[in-house]
Amino acid sequence: MEVTTIKDKIVIPATPDEVYDAFIDPKKHAAFTGSKATGSPKVGGKFTAWNGYISGKNLELEKGKRIVQEWVTTEWPDGYAPSRLELTFAKVSGGTEISMVHLNVPAEQADDYKQGWIDFYWKPLKEFIRRNIEESKTDKKESKHR
Repeated sequence: MEVTTIKDKIVIPATPDEVYDAFIDPKKHAAFTGSKATGSPKVGGKFTAWNGYISGKNLELEKGKRIVQEWVTTEWPDGYAPSRLELTFAKVSGGTEISMVHLNVPAEQADDYKQGWIDFYWKPLKEFIRRNIEESKTDKKESKHR
């Protein structure tokens, strides 16, 4: 059973705490992905995302800094152990740099998951943050005019 590692880095225009919360809080996760998510934001807590397509367990959590999870999908091949997802968050010019390392991914599915991170996480997360920024600006303008 051949496995591989997927790595990626992306800058999201938000604080490390905001990005961390978007991943770990099931309501925020569902809001930015557009699909049901469940979970407990504690070490050992189980979670699901994408209407149960993804499931796993939180292994390590450092607020605003790091998330490490055990992670599988409903399409995981028989006999493969769960993968390990490591997300680290660093404050940079323009927001937060997410460094993603997804270890022990079944090699036969790695290309699909690599593209999935882009299409189903990075792009919607950026859009979610952009919308929240615009809404907070609108809220501030409206409160000034009251």
